[in-house]
Amino acid sequence: MSDSQTLVLFERDGRGVATVTLNRPQIHNAFNDDIVQRLAAIWSQVAADPAIRVVVLKGAGKSFSAGGDLDWMRRSGRATPEQNRASTLNMARMLKQLRDLPQATLALVHGNCMAGGTGLASAADIVLATQSAQFALTEVRLGLTPATISPYVVAAIGRRQAHRYFLTGERFGAAEACRIGLVHEVAADEAALAARGEEIVKALLLGAPGAIRDSKTLIGRVAQQAVDDELMEFTAQNIADRRASAEGQEGLVAFFEKRRPKWAE
Repeated sequence: MSDSQTLVLFERDGRGVATVTLNRPQIHNAFNDDIVQRLAAIWSQVAADPAIRVVVLKGAGKSFSAGGDLDWMRRSGRATPEQNRASTLNMARMLKQLRDLPQATLALVHGNCMAGGTGLASAADIVLATQSAQFALTEVRLGLTPATISPYVVAAIGRRQAHRYFLTGERFGAAEACRIGLVHEVAADEAALAARGEEIVKALLLGAPGAIRDSKTLIGRVAQQAVDDELMEFTAQNIADRRASAEGQEGLVAFFEKRRPKWAE
């Protein structure tokens, strides 16, 4: 296993569940260029593999992720403008790759989930967190902005909450993260987080892979868009295609035959 591979671990089981683990526990899984590139390579691999049904994202050690490695970001001040922009664009593209995966994605958050870590979690479809997890968007306190993560965080918490937490940089706990929409559910501790995560994975595996993919496309298309003729045409075509698809027909037949559809066997 190469050095870059050890920074982010990748495993998959016989059900088609891929587990991606940030693995720099000594510095709370802080990002650098190597981690961003490794994640991008993993998302490309996952997107191209129809046998993968669900992606679980978590962190090794005491934290999910402390965000960007501050020493790495400090060194960027000595990089050329072109090198600096290439690095940040890689981060932006990696987050979009995660958001756009055809598979369902689940982030399991414990410990610190700061700045870019919050952005990574926000790009996942579903986020569970331990009660003791801590979140923050601390960039302004370092003279920075949460730029590349902003589309995903704002989509999760909304513009009004983004004004507060982008501007104050204050920490907030899992209960507040749940209240503002960043986290879907809070678990008592790491054992409960793992158990609840497995329950969510099992629920996701009951969905048809193509239907999950098309549902994600549907959400992306209709969110924040006015209901006009173009949108109605898109949504009508979406469900018409699903009804006529092999998965759609299998699901309906299975329902009437009182059995599980093939993808849930």
